[in-house]
Amino acid sequence: MAHYKGAASEAGRAMHLMKKREKAQMEIEFRKKKIEEDLKISNMENKFAAHYDAVEQQLKSSTIGLVTLDEMKAKQENIVKEREKKLAQKQLEKERERQRQLEAKQAEKNKQKQQIQTLSFSLDQDEEEVDDDEDEGGGPSEPSESTSGVKIKREEDSSNDASEHGDSFVPVKKIKKNPDVDTSFLPGNSITALH
Repeated sequence: MAHYKGAASEAGRAMHLMKKREKAQMEIEFRKKKIEEDLKISNMENKFAAHYDAVEQQLKSSTIGLVTLDEMKAKQENIVKEREKKLAQKQLEKERERQRQLEAKQAEKNKQKQQIQTLSFSLDQDEEEVDDDEDEGGGPSEPSESTSGVKIKREEDSSNDASEHGDSFVPVKKIKKNPDVDTSFLPGNSITALH
């Protein structure tokens, strides 16, 4: 017997959430390993030590037997330089990780803003779409250019009037009607049908 499992969009959403959870889980595991690596203490002697110095430990392990003072200083300098390089590399890696996180957050914010903007109704965008449709349509392009010329003249005339009156020009948005919408239930339709 067949079972109803829901709409395809629900399955897609569930897959998206599962992938998101897996990604978060992998990130948590990565952070855990990184913390363990930072806090790792190699020898049993160092587990109970109050102060753990990696430079001293590496110096002790690299020196065997009697060495001269110059050799000891040279080894110590090399170890200190290596340690500084490692610390600088870790710092750089942390900085890159922070930068990636900031970029990811910014990308997520931009994505959400884009989704919100696509949901909002802006008359300016609609006008641009209509103008683009007129240019792409099979009709001649000259009438649309002449109508845009008329708009420009009207704006120029109104701006001249506004400058004479001292007021600033306020553009008027064009209100459009959607012919696909059923308006038979509106009370104004019976009045307009009589005329």
